[in-house]
Amino acid sequence: MLSKNTINFIRSLKDKKIRQHEMLFTAEGTKSVIELCQASKISVKGVFATKEWLDNYSTKIPKNIEINLASNKEMEQISSLKTHQNVLLLAQIPSFNLDKASINKGLSLVIDTIQDPGNLGTIIRIADWYGIENVICSLSCADAYNSKAIQASMASIARVKVHYIDLLTFLSQNSLPVYGAVMDGENLHAINLKMPALLLIGNEGKGIGNDLKTYINQAITITKIGEAESLNAAIATAIICDRFLG
Repeated sequence: MLSKNTINFIRSLKDKKIRQHEMLFTAEGTKSVIELCQASKISVKGVFATKEWLDNYSTKIPKNIEINLASNKEMEQISSLKTHQNVLLLAQIPSFNLDKASINKGLSLVIDTIQDPGNLGTIIRIADWYGIENVICSLSCADAYNSKAIQASMASIARVKVHYIDLLTFLSQNSLPVYGAVMDGENLHAINLKMPALLLIGNEGKGIGNDLKTYINQAITITKIGEAESLNAAIATAIICDRFLG
Protein backbone atom coordinates (compact mmCIF):
# COMPACT_ATOMS: atom_id res chain seq x y z
CA MET A 1 0.00 0.00 0.00
CA LEU A 2 1.21 3.49 -0.87
CA SER A 3 0.62 6.25 1.64
CA LYS A 4 -1.57 9.22 0.75
CA ASN A 5 1.46 11.48 1.10
CA THR A 6 3.40 9.41 -1.40
CA ILE A 7 0.52 9.37 -3.87
CA ASN A 8 -0.02 13.11 -3.53
CA PHE A 9 3.68 13.85 -3.88
CA ILE A 10 4.06 11.84 -7.08
CA ARG A 11 0.90 13.42 -8.49
CA SER A 12 2.27 16.87 -7.67
CA LEU A 13 5.24 16.28 -9.99
CA LYS A 14 2.90 16.76 -12.95
CA ASP A 15 3.38 20.46 -12.21
CA LYS A 16 6.54 21.90 -13.83
CA LYS A 17 7.24 24.27 -10.94
CA ILE A 18 7.16 21.44 -8.43
CA ARG A 19 9.34 19.22 -10.65
CA GLN A 20 11.91 21.99 -10.87
CA HIS A 21 11.76 22.72 -7.15
CA GLU A 22 12.13 19.06 -6.17
CA MET A 23 14.44 18.26 -9.11
CA LEU A 24 12.50 15.04 -9.66
CA PHE A 25 10.61 13.53 -12.59
CA THR A 26 8.58 10.41 -13.34
CA ALA A 27 8.68 7.97 -16.23
CA GLU A 28 6.26 5.19 -17.15
CA GLY A 29 6.30 2.08 -19.30
CA THR A 30 8.43 -1.06 -19.17
CA LYS A 31 11.08 -0.03 -21.72
CA SER A 32 11.61 3.45 -20.29
CA VAL A 33 11.71 2.32 -16.67
CA ILE A 34 14.17 -0.53 -17.26
CA GLU A 35 16.50 1.58 -19.41
CA LEU A 36 16.44 4.50 -16.98
CA CYS A 37 17.14 2.17 -14.05
CA GLN A 38 20.19 0.84 -15.87
CA ALA A 39 21.46 4.24 -17.06
CA SER A 40 24.58 5.68 -15.45
CA LYS A 41 23.44 9.31 -15.86
CA ILE A 42 20.14 8.85 -14.00
CA SER A 43 19.77 8.64 -10.23
CA VAL A 44 16.62 6.59 -9.57
CA LYS A 45 14.82 7.22 -6.29
CA GLY A 46 12.32 4.40 -6.57
CA VAL A 47 10.12 2.21 -8.75
CA PHE A 48 6.38 1.74 -8.20
CA ALA A 49 4.79 -1.30 -9.83
CA THR A 50 1.95 -3.78 -9.70
CA LYS A 51 2.54 -7.39 -8.66
CA GLU A 52 1.85 -8.48 -12.24
CA TRP A 53 4.66 -6.26 -13.54
CA LEU A 54 7.09 -7.30 -10.82
CA ASP A 55 6.44 -10.99 -11.48
CA ASN A 56 7.69 -10.45 -15.04
CA TYR A 57 10.35 -7.75 -14.77
CA SER A 58 11.67 -7.33 -11.22
CA THR A 59 14.95 -9.05 -12.14
CA LYS A 60 15.62 -6.22 -14.64
CA ILE A 61 15.75 -3.65 -11.81
CA PRO A 62 19.16 -3.22 -10.14
CA LYS A 63 19.14 -4.45 -6.54
CA ASN A 64 20.12 -1.06 -5.11
CA ILE A 65 16.85 0.55 -6.34
CA GLU A 66 13.88 0.57 -3.99
CA ILE A 67 10.80 -1.19 -5.38
CA ASN A 68 7.33 -0.27 -4.09
CA LEU A 69 4.37 -2.59 -4.64
CA ALA A 70 1.23 -0.70 -5.76
CA SER A 71 -2.32 -1.74 -6.54
CA ASN A 72 -3.95 -1.00 -9.89
CA LYS A 73 -5.99 1.74 -8.22
CA GLU A 74 -2.86 3.35 -6.79
CA MET A 75 -1.12 3.15 -10.17
CA GLU A 76 -4.11 4.94 -11.71
CA GLN A 77 -3.77 7.67 -9.09
CA ILE A 78 -0.06 8.34 -9.66
CA SER A 79 0.02 7.83 -13.44
CA SER A 80 0.15 10.74 -15.89
CA LEU A 81 -1.30 8.56 -18.66
CA LYS A 82 -4.90 7.78 -19.52
CA THR A 83 -4.12 4.10 -18.97
CA HIS A 84 -1.37 3.30 -16.50
CA GLN A 85 1.49 1.05 -17.62
CA ASN A 86 1.79 -0.99 -14.38
CA VAL A 87 5.10 0.66 -13.55
CA LEU A 88 6.34 4.16 -12.73
CA LEU A 89 9.82 5.40 -11.92
CA LEU A 90 10.81 8.35 -9.76
CA ALA A 91 14.21 9.84 -10.57
CA GLN A 92 16.34 12.91 -10.05
CA ILE A 93 16.56 15.47 -12.85
CA PRO A 94 20.23 15.43 -13.89
CA SER A 95 22.33 18.56 -14.27
CA PHE A 96 25.08 18.79 -16.89
CA ASN A 97 27.87 21.23 -17.63
CA LEU A 98 27.96 22.56 -21.18
CA ASP A 99 31.66 22.83 -21.98
CA LYS A 100 33.51 23.65 -25.19
CA ALA A 101 35.11 20.22 -25.39
CA SER A 102 31.68 18.65 -25.42
CA ILE A 103 30.19 20.77 -28.22
CA ASN A 104 33.39 20.57 -30.27
CA LYS A 105 32.90 16.82 -30.74
CA GLY A 106 30.41 17.02 -33.60
CA LEU A 107 26.87 18.31 -34.06
CA SER A 108 24.85 19.88 -31.24
CA LEU A 109 21.16 20.78 -31.47
CA VAL A 110 20.04 24.25 -30.40
CA ILE A 111 16.28 24.48 -29.84
CA ASP A 112 14.45 27.81 -29.81
CA THR A 113 11.09 27.82 -28.01
CA ILE A 114 9.71 24.41 -28.98
CA GLN A 115 6.37 24.40 -27.17
CA ASP A 116 5.12 20.84 -27.58
CA PRO A 117 6.79 18.50 -25.04
CA GLY A 118 6.08 15.58 -27.38
CA ASN A 119 8.06 17.32 -30.13
CA LEU A 120 10.94 17.98 -27.74
CA GLY A 121 10.95 14.39 -26.53
CA THR A 122 11.07 13.17 -30.13
CA ILE A 123 13.97 15.54 -30.89
CA ILE A 124 15.84 14.07 -27.90
CA ARG A 125 15.18 10.59 -29.27
CA ILE A 126 16.49 11.70 -32.69
CA ALA A 127 19.62 13.11 -31.05
CA ASP A 128 20.17 9.76 -29.35
CA TRP A 129 19.70 7.91 -32.67
CA TYR A 130 22.40 10.00 -34.35
CA GLY A 131 24.76 9.97 -31.38
CA ILE A 132 24.33 13.68 -30.64
CA GLU A 133 25.45 14.40 -27.09
CA ASN A 134 23.89 17.82 -26.43
CA VAL A 135 20.45 19.32 -26.93
CA ILE A 136 20.64 23.00 -25.95
CA CYS A 137 17.23 24.53 -25.23
CA SER A 138 16.09 28.11 -24.81
CA LEU A 139 14.68 28.97 -21.40
CA SER A 140 11.23 29.20 -23.01
CA CYS A 141 11.30 25.67 -24.43
CA ALA A 142 8.96 22.94 -23.22
CA ASP A 143 10.19 20.97 -20.21
CA ALA A 144 12.18 17.88 -21.25
CA TYR A 145 11.04 16.20 -18.03
CA ASN A 146 7.34 16.68 -18.71
CA SER A 147 5.68 13.24 -18.79
CA LYS A 148 4.82 13.64 -22.50
CA ALA A 149 8.42 14.52 -23.35
CA ILE A 150 9.73 11.58 -21.33
CA GLN A 151 7.26 9.25 -23.06
CA ALA A 152 8.23 10.54 -26.52
CA SER A 153 11.95 10.26 -25.81
CA MET A 154 11.59 6.50 -25.17
CA ALA A 155 14.37 6.54 -22.55
CA SER A 156 16.73 8.58 -24.75
CA ILE A 157 16.62 11.19 -21.99
CA ALA A 158 19.00 8.81 -20.17
CA ARG A 159 21.70 9.22 -22.83
CA VAL A 160 21.33 12.78 -24.15
CA LYS A 161 22.39 15.84 -22.18
CA VAL A 162 19.63 18.46 -22.17
CA HIS A 163 20.62 22.01 -21.21
CA TYR A 164 18.44 25.09 -20.59
CA ILE A 165 20.33 28.34 -21.15
CA ASP A 166 19.96 31.84 -22.54
CA LEU A 167 20.52 31.25 -26.25
CA LEU A 168 21.45 34.84 -27.04
CA THR A 169 24.32 34.71 -24.57
CA PHE A 170 25.34 31.25 -25.71
CA LEU A 171 25.36 32.08 -29.43
CA SER A 172 27.10 35.43 -28.91
CA GLN A 173 30.01 33.56 -27.28
CA ASN A 174 30.04 30.70 -29.79
CA SER A 175 32.78 30.19 -32.39
CA LEU A 176 31.29 27.20 -34.23
CA PRO A 177 29.33 27.52 -37.50
CA VAL A 178 25.60 27.85 -36.90
CA TYR A 179 23.19 26.26 -39.39
CA GLY A 180 19.65 27.60 -39.11
CA ALA A 181 16.63 25.64 -40.35
CA VAL A 182 14.39 28.16 -42.14
CA MET A 183 11.86 28.16 -44.97
CA ASP A 184 13.92 30.31 -47.35
CA GLY A 185 17.44 28.96 -46.83
CA GLU A 186 19.72 27.16 -49.26
CA ASN A 187 18.94 23.61 -50.34
CA LEU A 188 20.20 21.30 -47.60
CA HIS A 189 21.51 18.84 -50.18
CA ALA A 190 23.35 21.42 -52.27
CA ILE A 191 25.81 22.73 -49.69
CA ASN A 192 28.89 21.35 -47.99
CA LEU A 193 28.06 20.86 -44.32
CA LYS A 194 30.91 21.21 -41.85
CA MET A 195 31.35 19.93 -38.32
CA PRO A 196 31.69 20.56 -35.47
CA ALA A 197 28.65 22.78 -35.73
CA LEU A 198 25.40 23.90 -34.17
CA LEU A 199 22.01 23.18 -35.75
CA LEU A 200 19.41 25.78 -34.77
CA ILE A 201 15.77 24.64 -34.87
CA GLY A 202 12.93 27.10 -34.30
CA ASN A 203 9.45 27.20 -32.83
CA GLU A 204 6.74 25.04 -34.42
CA GLY A 205 4.76 28.02 -35.74
CA LYS A 206 7.05 31.06 -35.70
CA GLY A 207 10.38 29.47 -36.56
CA ILE A 208 13.65 30.89 -35.27
CA GLY A 209 13.39 34.16 -33.36
CA ASN A 210 14.67 37.26 -35.16
CA ASP A 211 17.13 37.98 -32.35
CA LEU A 212 18.77 34.60 -32.92
CA LYS A 213 18.78 34.73 -36.72
CA THR A 214 21.67 37.21 -36.68
CA TYR A 215 23.91 34.40 -35.41
CA ILE A 216 23.13 32.02 -38.29
CA ASN A 217 26.12 31.50 -40.58
CA GLN A 218 24.26 29.29 -43.05
CA ALA A 219 20.49 29.29 -43.51
CA ILE A 220 19.31 25.87 -44.76
CA THR A 221 16.02 24.44 -45.91
CA ILE A 222 14.58 21.06 -46.84
CA THR A 223 13.49 21.13 -50.47
CA LYS A 224 9.72 21.12 -50.83
CA ILE A 225 8.30 19.08 -53.72
CA GLY A 226 4.65 18.61 -52.74
CA GLU A 227 2.01 20.97 -51.35
CA ALA A 228 2.44 20.59 -47.57
CA GLU A 229 2.71 23.97 -45.86
CA SER A 230 5.46 22.94 -43.44
CA LEU A 231 7.15 20.06 -41.63
CA ASN A 232 6.85 19.11 -37.99
CA ALA A 233 9.90 20.43 -36.11
CA ALA A 234 11.00 16.96 -35.03
CA ILE A 235 10.66 15.53 -38.55
CA ALA A 236 12.68 18.42 -39.97
CA THR A 237 15.34 17.84 -37.31
CA ALA A 238 15.61 14.17 -38.27
CA ILE A 239 15.99 14.94 -41.99
CA ILE A 240 18.71 17.53 -41.37
CA CYS A 241 20.54 15.32 -38.87
CA ASP A 242 20.59 12.52 -41.43
CA ARG A 243 22.20 14.88 -43.96
CA PHE A 244 24.87 15.79 -41.41
CA LEU A 245 25.45 12.37 -39.91
CA GLY A 246 23.77 9.74 -42.07
